[in-house]
Amino acid sequence: MNHAERELQDRLGTRERADTFYARQVLPHLNEAMRHFIGRQEMMFLATTDAGGSCDNTFRAGPPGFVRVLDEEHLSWPELRGNGVMASLANITENAGVGLLFLDFGETIGLHVNGTAEIVEDPDADQAGLPPGQRARLWVVTRVHEAYIHCAKHIPRLAKIPRQPGRNPGSEQPKKSDYFVPSAPSPTRQCGTL
Repeated sequence: MNHAERELQDRLGTRERADTFYARQVLPHLNEAMRHFIGRQEMMFLATTDAGGSCDNTFRAGPPGFVRVLDEEHLSWPELRGNGVMASLANITENAGVGLLFLDFGETIGLHVNGTAEIVEDPDADQAGLPPGQRARLWVVTRVHEAYIHCAKHIPRLAKIPRQPGRNPGSEQPKKSDYFVPSAPSPTRQCGTL
């Protein structure tokens, strides 16, 4: 914990609660339950910061186990083809600090993992478990500094719905990459409650 956290805890009267949380919940490694939890996840959120403090938060996804737990202090994931911007990887080259957030919306539980990351180029790495037809040349390997639970209190319970192949031929729909482009026609979507 840092000096600013302590100042805020003291100012807001939460130091005792924070101390209890750190003593009971925060580990400098991944325990067995955390390692199994990560191995079941199909998504994570990745927070990075460049050398000047500009932040980026992005989403990573794949089949269960796409984030590989190497041991209790290390995990890795493949960098698959995306938009080509490389914001997260560029940030990691300038500032190795990363924050990972795994949320399981079915179990309504989450796990924070904070640590330092490095980019490893390994085109010959084991590609097992990656989405069909995709190969990773770059991997991010993270050394765990702290891991702790994300309270279920405000995580919505969501049900997974299988993907529907193709697009609706009866309506004109923009490509997903144009969803937020002002000149694109507004998408016609059917939304339901979960």
